[in-house]
Amino acid sequence: MDRDLGTIFGARERWVELEDRLEEFCRRLRAERVDESDERAATREYVRRLAEAGFCKLVVPGQFGGEYKEVSATAMCLARQWLARESGACDTALVMQGLGSYPVTLAGSPSLQRDLLPRVARGEVICAFALTEPGAGSDVSGMQTIAEPRDDGSVALRGHKTFISNAGIADSYVVFAREGSDGPDQKPRFGAFWLPGDAEGLSVDPIKVTAPHPIGTVHFDGVVVPPEHRLGEPGEGLRIALGNLDQFRATVGAAALGIADRAIEESVRHLGERVQFGRPLASQQGLRFAMAELAADHVAAQLMVYRAAAARDRGDATPDQPAMAKLLATELAQRAVDRCVQNFGGRGVVVGEVPERLYREVRALRIYEGTSEIQKLVIARALL
Repeated sequence: MDRDLGTIFGARERWVELEDRLEEFCRRLRAERVDESDERAATREYVRRLAEAGFCKLVVPGQFGGEYKEVSATAMCLARQWLARESGACDTALVMQGLGSYPVTLAGSPSLQRDLLPRVARGEVICAFALTEPGAGSDVSGMQTIAEPRDDGSVALRGHKTFISNAGIADSYVVFAREGSDGPDQKPRFGAFWLPGDAEGLSVDPIKVTAPHPIGTVHFDGVVVPPEHRLGEPGEGLRIALGNLDQFRATVGAAALGIADRAIEESVRHLGERVQFGRPLASQQGLRFAMAELAADHVAAQLMVYRAAAARDRGDATPDQPAMAKLLATELAQRAVDRCVQNFGGRGVVVGEVPERLYREVRALRIYEGTSEIQKLVIARALL
């Protein structure tokens, strides 16, 4: 990881202390690894450790116990890049605290903000963000979960969400649902709602994915949400959902950078140690050229990620900036990990080896929070 990137953006000194803390945390994490065979227990342990080290404070504003006055995209990128080097599960545990609580920061009532956000900062609750549905992935406007209005101003949620991180262990859910239509063209409206993890009528079916990660399908069978737990006004659900994703999209690129960091580190070490045909693999010109190209692409991707994060923090970001960052960084990480596996040869596919773990962890980054194809559409729209 290039710790001089901050200098390019004129803010190196602001992040020194945070990076020092992250580096020390990751050093201890490598020495005292968490058993990820039980993904739910591992997530709880990661949230506990992150909170103990003060990193859960990165996802909430200062007035509610956060590290900075406002949630900083740059700080979250630094955190995710460092954490993803050591554990995709730990990285996901942190960002889900943000994704699952930031809608409350954006649009929650003052009483809900006062009740929930300080507990998020202290790591006392585990959060979930429920947007994706079996028939609504990239096209979030196709969601079919319904918020049925009730006479007392509450709503009853009916439907299903799938591929929901922290499903089944979350104490706090932010859920998006269809709530009627607007205008003569009957354009659907969507609402955003907060509910506790033990809400009556909420159930979960776990999903097993390639990397250790608590994820599942969440069912809502008439889950009642009182008026004070609505986020924003009726019909503002999509705006809130997209605003939430905008805040964290560049950080997906940062997580990819962290995985690429580790893949390149492992490759360099292995190529220097492994001897074939009487000399180290690092002396083979073909392998040297492959690593040189990855190194150059990696620095370019870092510049894109932190450029997008800095623009977000300044308040002048455009949609194509995080799209470019996520696209370049996640595609680069996939290449770096694939090269790492190839460099290790047979060892690269052995369960328990670092390249094998990275190979399982990297693939989802090109899918969630907007596939690579969706990022290209966003970039093309801005360009054309």
